[in-house]
Amino acid sequence: MKKLFLALLSIGILLACEKPAASSAAEKSEMIISSYDSLLAVETGADDYGMRRYVMALLKEGPNRDQDSTEAAQLQRAHLDNITRMAEEGKLVMAGPFFDNWEVKGIYIFAVETVEEARELTATDPAIQAGRLEMELHPWYGSAALMKMGEMHEKLAKESI
Repeated sequence: MKKLFLALLSIGILLACEKPAASSAAEKSEMIISSYDSLLAVETGADDYGMRRYVMALLKEGPNRDQDSTEAAQLQRAHLDNITRMAEEGKLVMAGPFFDNWEVKGIYIFAVETVEEARELTATDPAIQAGRLEMELHPWYGSAALMKMGEMHEKLAKESI
């Protein structure tokens, strides 16, 4: 019984020492400010809201999709190699395909300020050059935390693409 009492007392003390959840907007704002990392904000290009500008690309079926299976596979490999290169350069923070039969085959999120910069990057893609894919580009405002996506991905991937 004494051990149970001590265990309950210990739990009570721990709970009493915990910081209570923020209940007001001012308390929530104080919690956000206290966790603010100014160096990380600068590194990721974050504004005061922890956000930044990107350009989102929708990869759509292009007008030239009549390659044979060998040529299509070669274009896909070159497309993936180009994705890797742009990611390593810090220009592409996210990319991935859709799994349904939609005309939009995938997305990119470019870490650039303008659509024109993104257009120049998309022009380097062999699948774009061959007309197998085409890009629809849109300016986008999202969390600057995406800039750390590549580092996190490297810790999760057993194999490269």
